[in-house]
Amino acid sequence: MTAQSPITNYQLPTPKKISLYWSLTKPLQSGLLLATGLAGYMSARCPVFNMGTILGVAGSLFLAIAGSTVLNMWWDRDIDAKMGRTQKRATSSGQLTEKEVLRVGLFLSLVGVGWAVALDALYGLIVFAGLFFDVVVYSIWLKRRTAWSIVWGGVSGAMPILAGRALGLGAVDWVGLTLALGILFWIPTHTLTFSMKFSKDYAAACVPTFPSTYGLGVTRATIAISSVLAALAMIVAGIGIGMDWGFLRLLGVLSAGLLMLAVAITFKPTESVNFGLFKYASVYMLAAMILVVLEVI
Repeated sequence: MTAQSPITNYQLPTPKKISLYWSLTKPLQSGLLLATGLAGYMSARCPVFNMGTILGVAGSLFLAIAGSTVLNMWWDRDIDAKMGRTQKRATSSGQLTEKEVLRVGLFLSLVGVGWAVALDALYGLIVFAGLFFDVVVYSIWLKRRTAWSIVWGGVSGAMPILAGRALGLGAVDWVGLTLALGILFWIPTHTLTFSMKFSKDYAAACVPTFPSTYGLGVTRATIAISSVLAALAMIVAGIGIGMDWGFLRLLGVLSAGLLMLAVAITFKPTESVNFGLFKYASVYMLAAMILVVLEVI
């Protein structure tokens, strides 16, 4: 009997398995973070026709973000199995093995970060920092220990836009840092409303959250404050970019909507207001990124 080589035994993943892997990347979340990275690059007024670099930014960022998300899914598979909203994930339901998910997460992460470093050392360093804060600091170290882990999750979420602008300029400047702060302060608006909506799930998994640690009142006040800071940071960054007055006014209107919902959730909290703010926060940030791109086209 002749031994078969590993290459001979290798089987391509089936469409169903590819679909399962794709779901682990959280396409909508990864796509929104990718949009911030591209907007950060475009905010440096880099030429739109430089498609090679733009594709490089899009590819490296998406792979790094998707890789970190898959690794988070791999690490959180045990607590995901305890929460109703995540029990059907491929990692927690057993549709994919632990080794499969780990291999895919590591592969995507290595290719994404490696591609980023090949484009530019500073850009690659910031992309790696985002992945490190997300997987190691946020998920592995702090998520199961403290409700303040969301701050470090916010830091990781702010890295794509900072990386994109740093690539465009060749350096980190105050506008890039302000854009990053806008993302950092926006993330609690998104995640804290989510933790209130699914508080029972987090309690079942013994994951500390702001609602379970400090109560709903403090959580709502935190959302309101972070919303104000996020809106201010985005407006200041818009001024720093040299955003046209018309676009800046539109950004102000969008920011006002965010602030109104934040006030409503503080003084007249309801389930519908909470869900509305959760949805609007994503729309707000995507719209802000579109305005940044339109300004420089």
